[in-house]
Amino acid sequence: MTEMTEIADMETIPGESNNQLALTTPEAQPIKRRKKKSMVWEYFTIENVSAGCRRAYCKRCKQSFAYSTGSKVAGTSHLKRHIAKGTCRALLRGQGQDNNQFITPYNPKMGGSEPPKRRYRSPSSPFIPFDQDRCRHEIARMIIMHEYPLHIVEHPGFIAFVQSLQPQFDKMSFNTVQGDCVATYLREKQSLMKFIEGIPGRFCLTLDMWSSNQTLGYVFITGHFVDSDWKLHRWVFNVVMEPYPDSHSALSHAIAACISDWSLEGKLFSLTFNHPLSEAGLENLRPLLCVKNPLILNGQLLIRNCIARTMSSMAKDVLGAGQEIIKKIRDSVKYVKMSESHDDKFIQVKNQLQVPSEKSLFLDNQTRWNTTYQMLAAASELKEVFDCLDTYDPDYKLAPSMEDWKLAETLCSFLKPLFDAASILTTTTLPTVITFFYEVWKIHVDLGRSITSEDPFISNLAKSMQEKIDKYWKDCSLVLAMAVVMDPRFKMKLVEFSFPKIYSEDAPTYIKTVDDGIHELFLEYVALPLPLTPTYAEEVNGANNGKTNESHYGNLLSDHGLTDFDVYIMETNSQQMKSELDQYLEESLLPRVQEFDVLGWWKLNKMKYPTLSKMARDILSIPVSAAAPESIFDITDKQLDEYRSSLRPETVEALICAKDWLHFGSSDVSNALVKMEF
Repeated sequence: MTEMTEIADMETIPGESNNQLALTTPEAQPIKRRKKKSMVWEYFTIENVSAGCRRAYCKRCKQSFAYSTGSKVAGTSHLKRHIAKGTCRALLRGQGQDNNQFITPYNPKMGGSEPPKRRYRSPSSPFIPFDQDRCRHEIARMIIMHEYPLHIVEHPGFIAFVQSLQPQFDKMSFNTVQGDCVATYLREKQSLMKFIEGIPGRFCLTLDMWSSNQTLGYVFITGHFVDSDWKLHRWVFNVVMEPYPDSHSALSHAIAACISDWSLEGKLFSLTFNHPLSEAGLENLRPLLCVKNPLILNGQLLIRNCIARTMSSMAKDVLGAGQEIIKKIRDSVKYVKMSESHDDKFIQVKNQLQVPSEKSLFLDNQTRWNTTYQMLAAASELKEVFDCLDTYDPDYKLAPSMEDWKLAETLCSFLKPLFDAASILTTTTLPTVITFFYEVWKIHVDLGRSITSEDPFISNLAKSMQEKIDKYWKDCSLVLAMAVVMDPRFKMKLVEFSFPKIYSEDAPTYIKTVDDGIHELFLEYVALPLPLTPTYAEEVNGANNGKTNESHYGNLLSDHGLTDFDVYIMETNSQQMKSELDQYLEESLLPRVQEFDVLGWWKLNKMKYPTLSKMARDILSIPVSAAAPESIFDITDKQLDEYRSSLRPETVEALICAKDWLHFGSSDVSNALVKMEF
């Protein structure tokens, strides 16, 4: 580089007038100063040290560098090196305060055909020292969030890529990145535990048992709860490895570990799972619930059926009954989608026939039943195109018959109610248990009608499906009904309307069970002391700290003075306390709107119903599905992949839990909007 090239990086010295001359050419002609470009002047200042001699001083470490002597200018390259190469000790000490990194120069040792072209930096992109610790932290987050293998840091391709970006980056080992991932998990867990400490209500847990190729079980435990702002949350709490997943104590051991880990003693309201369990196993679980009577509502606070798994099992019945026609339609779709020319001909025929369908053909994923339903539904709407396709494409000889299409439409009529109900579980609004009282009841009634069909195919398929929905209804209908009672649009009225259509003359008995159960549960909440969550305790302490008058009356009203009086009031006013529930039930129903924020309503009415609102908060947090939203439509059991099965159980838990927390931690979870149409 020539001296004039270096001059291109010269800056206006702070404090000097823009009218002064920066340099003088041999002809002594003034040259206008260029507008400041180089970013080094964010780190350096220019000072006159003697006549005609100026030096550049680092703002951080105060070290000085040659800048100009007379007409000779040293340029800025050596100043850039001081900042970019990390030799400034003061800058290194504060490097953790900025997330940006250097753009490093070309290194011929790293390979590559040509050095990069010169890049000009704008004033908005300063030089920032390289931070090894922050890079390690971000790599751990990347591995967690995208489920990359921990060994990726030892892969030659990854090492070459990272060092091409930053040659100063030190290679990481498997053990190092494993420790970084666990450290990230522990940091996130600490934040979540602080958040949970202030939760005023109880917790509901779902248990999803995964298998592995080592015959080990992994229990995914997810917590569901409503916070002090009446928002519903769903977090993966633990992933517990169980060496004997079929034992009586497998689930109870995992839950006990979760309760101890998160300090949930006395706060567990309900359990939802879908793992076959003996009566002995159930007896191990019941004592873990916080309700005094674990057999309340016929013991249905232990929800032994996951609605997602029940609907997937019913969908498998439908797909099994129509497997031959499904294969025919799948082959036809495959023929169209296998080549661009076939697809173009299909679209050409569709346009000529003016078929109004907006659906597009696609091949299904046979491990997810919703994709098979969507494939059948789309193909059925386009059946006219398939029927005429052979006239435009003589090679197509797979067209299903009219009877085949009729059967496909029958299959879709069975799958659509299941698909619509299951799709609710995949939304981000975290639907409450209220929704599924109506959805399950509707499916149950529809199947009852189909059983009476004169078509043996429809009748037999409906019978097979109804056996499974009957079992779910028997195990879960009472707790679903209890949630409906907590909806001010329905209360007991929807229960009284729905049960006769299923139970006929036995309906009054089941209606009474719901009414008795909800009154019994309410009495438990009446007897509970006011919860002193950290948030509430701080408010109380803050109020007390403002009072300086410790009079006789203050001592009289303390906990030590009138504890027995509180018991007396509770006993003598028990009838009055119970009337809070009766008053709620006797009031008229709210107008039925399609979208209704039931948690928001209870938030607004918690002063009117102080005890009942606490019970409603816990009931409305009961989950109906133990499956994760992305697994709702799976028809195969979940299995931990071979790589993760090879990791330590603690590492598996850290990776899975931290991913869930990082994914949802930065976004607010909205209240559940219960959608229901009649």
